[in-house]
Amino acid sequence: MTHHKKPEISKRLARIEGQVRGIQRMVNEDKTYADIVQQISAVRAALDGVIEIMVKDLVDHYVSQTRDERGKEVVIELMDTVSNIF
Repeated sequence: MTHHKKPEISKRLARIEGQVRGIQRMVNEDKTYADIVQQISAVRAALDGVIEIMVKDLVDHYVSQTRDERGKEVVIELMDTVSNIF
């Protein structure tokens, strides 16, 4: 992981941690399943966002390290494909 992405990832993970604690409170307070599932879905989406940042950072690293133009094209194509997953 590059150092410039670490603060962003840490911030997002701290926010997700708070969301998970909120879900636990919702369970303890007997909130509806619909409300709880909605919050769980939000956490999953937030985790996907963290994965996306990490994958993009990894691909950017490989593109910057690759001197072969065709290799760069392949890595960029891979990134485009992976981006469609998120």
